[in-house]
Amino acid sequence: MWLPDRRTLLLSLAALTGCGFTPVYGPQGGGTKLLNAVALDEPTDRDSYDFNQRFEERLGRGIGPYQLKVSTAVTSKGLGSLADGQTTRYRLTGWATYTLSPVGVDEVLVSGRTSSFTAYSATGSTVATQTSERDAYRRLMVILADQVVDRLLLEADTLSE
Repeated sequence: MWLPDRRTLLLSLAALTGCGFTPVYGPQGGGTKLLNAVALDEPTDRDSYDFNQRFEERLGRGIGPYQLKVSTAVTSKGLGSLADGQTTRYRLTGWATYTLSPVGVDEVLVSGRTSSFTAYSATGSTVATQTSERDAYRRLMVILADQVVDRLLLEADTLSE
């Protein structure tokens, strides 16, 4: 029983090494270029604070040689309602547009746009609804920051040293 499982595992590993797979934080991976190397603008609101916090959790707080400019936007839409017309659920859709440049230079090395959504319930008390809304915004910024980090890591091997 164990022999076929080991063979499958070994063949899978051999296939990964044969296809040019390189771990992003490995010796030949480009991800180490971005660790503690990406400076962010100071947060101006709760959303940008939550975005920056998650970004720095993943890549560390950087002072250069790269500067990341991020612009986020969020829309809210009511989804469910009661017979009296009261909205019971909201959907938040968010976008993050980003550009990575060398510090002090206008040259764009990597740019893109990412989007995601989350939702929250508005059926509880006023305090519970406000807490749910705040948490949904925070979760959305975490998702967007993770997507931006992932895309930067995918492009990291193209960045100059």
